Amino acid sequence: MAGAGIGRGPSTRSVHAGLPAEAQGEPFLPGPVFAAPFHLRGPVDAAPYTYGRYDNPAWSNLEAALGELEGGDVVVFASGMAAVSAIVVDALRPGDVLVAPADSYPGIRSIAREHLSPRGIEARLVPSDAAAVREAMPGATLVWIESPSNPGLEVLDVAALTAEAHAGAAAVAVDNTLAGPLRTRPLDAGADWAVMSASKHITGHSDLVLGYVATRDADRAAALRAWRGTTGAIPGPFEAWLAHRSLATYAVRLERQERNAGAVAELLRGRDDVADVRWPAVGSVVCFTLASAGRAQAFLEASALVSEATSFGGLHTSAERRGRWGTDAVAEGFIRFSAGIEDTEDLLADIAAALDGA
Repeated sequence: MAGAGIGRGPSTRSVHAGLPAEAQGEPFLPGPVFAAPFHLRGPVDAAPYTYGRYDNPAWSNLEAALGELEGGDVVVFASGMAAVSAIVVDALRPGDVLVAPADSYPGIRSIAREHLSPRGIEARLVPSDAAAVREAMPGATLVWIESPSNPGLEVLDVAALTAEAHAGAAAVAVDNTLAGPLRTRPLDAGADWAVMSASKHITGHSDLVLGYVATRDADRAAALRAWRGTTGAIPGPFEAWLAHRSLATYAVRLERQERNAGAVAELLRGRDDVADVRWPAVGSVVCFTLASAGRAQAFLEASALVSEATSFGGLHTSAERRGRWGTDAVAEGFIRFSAGIEDTEDLLADIAAALDGA
């Protein structure tokens, strides 16, 4: 599966990924199959599907599609956190060492503190900085990288860090949610696992909670599927089908989101009342800081087009004052902003008016 369709453009790949062979009278994308048991006569390996906790045709189609984009074997999960857990909880044992970001998605930190440390697994939480990651690597079992980081948008050299981790016998997992497989493929950089929250840009309509892991190691893929079946961290067949349907517009949505994000970053950098504007030139997320929590909240309330919400990567522009959660070391006026697909001129005008009004 690695490299499938890689010579084609991103929209062509997104539209055709994972579709079954054409058959007279059949739909382009088969609908979801709602079943707990499947007909199964004789040996348990006599049919491709046996029971709904282990596999489903909608999962298979979606995994094939995402595998073409990632260049590896994909296993889908009920959420991004289920995907994260399938790696770190299953792969690490007492005495092992996890190196993970201290300034990125809070979920990995929560697992480290609440589930790994009590089991005797050392968690070294360090900033998303290459020097800090390298310093923490000696003796590591697993190095977890998030690039770009969330919400700081720090970008790391995944290939270089992966090579150094492997030289020290550590495995590497990369959370690629902010960039996505149309912009960067961690498996190409040597990572052992690529992890995604498919709730964000991949599906893009803010109506699904899904996650997945991609790998090129058959044993690791088998372990992920075994973990999913044992723990029941399974997506519904309708959700998997809806994600596959949404995938067809992934490239065109991302193109518009990035165009808007770049324009928003340019607008913000030209204003004296906005500080620390960050955009890594991929994805929809722009981060910036206003003078106080009050001014940040006033900006969000004054905007007509920006929805106050905690996710990102959707069709609708959204933003939030990130400090309200208390999970990130950011200024009180720090805003994580996700550009949607609205007309650029309308979005810029709305942001400027909201900033002026705040």
